[in-house]
Amino acid sequence: MGFQPRTRSRRDVDHEFTKPLREKRKDRLHRGRRIGKSAEAQKHIATIKEASEGTLQRLHTIGSQKFASSPFSQHFDLWLINAKVILSEFESNPNISVDEQYVSERSQILSTVEQQLERKRRSETALDEDVRNLSECKNRLEIMKKEYVATARQIETRKNREIKLLYRIIDGLKRDQDEVIRMKTGFFRGISEKEREEKEIEITQRLADEQRALELATLNFKEAKGKLRDDYETKSAPVSNQMKKFQKKLEDAETDDSLEDRWFACEALIDAVNSLLQRKRALDASTVKS
Repeated sequence: MGFQPRTRSRRDVDHEFTKPLREKRKDRLHRGRRIGKSAEAQKHIATIKEASEGTLQRLHTIGSQKFASSPFSQHFDLWLINAKVILSEFESNPNISVDEQYVSERSQILSTVEQQLERKRRSETALDEDVRNLSECKNRLEIMKKEYVATARQIETRKNREIKLLYRIIDGLKRDQDEVIRMKTGFFRGISEKEREEKEIEITQRLADEQRALELATLNFKEAKGKLRDDYETKSAPVSNQMKKFQKKLEDAETDDSLEDRWFACEALIDAVNSLLQRKRALDASTVKS
């Protein structure tokens, strides 16, 4: 009977290789941690020049940042956060040591620009009321205009009716006058010359009266329309001026007027950083000499 090799079960094989695989995984994990720690230890710390140049460039960038659309106040908080983050990263650099003068200047600049932006935020909030006021002014002007047009039409209707009536009366009197003239030049039984003269005088007087009435009516209607127009302009002018003011405010609101304040704030922060660096260089130079 020959030698029979021992047959290993799958369980035996798995058991023998399980431990080395786990050890390899642990080795890789420990090695990765060591590499991470080494990389963190070797992480580059920005020099004073690198930190200051980067800070100044970023301040210049956000100082020129334009907000595309209104309401512009929705961008204020994020802008302030960005400004504070830039300064915080600069101040946290181990190579930078800030002094009390810098801290005071930086705090004052940020406080000022925050107050300016808050005022602009309130102004933008008030724009909703301006929109309502503008709409109200437009409605009032529209009502005034409709009332003016309706009254002017009524005056014109009365004028046409009365003037037409007066013209009709005058035309009739002129025909009567022509008839009397023909009576004077012809022969008519039963009418004496005295009667014809009296009738002519009566018609002439009535014709003169009606013509004066026509002139007076024309003048009265003209004055009535002029007074109506003056009243309309007097009442509508203040409302129209208010509407123009509201329109101007809303048009101005389409422009980001916070840009100037933010630009000046960043320029002031840039000056504060540069002043800090100058004081540091002067201090370092005096330390070396001593």
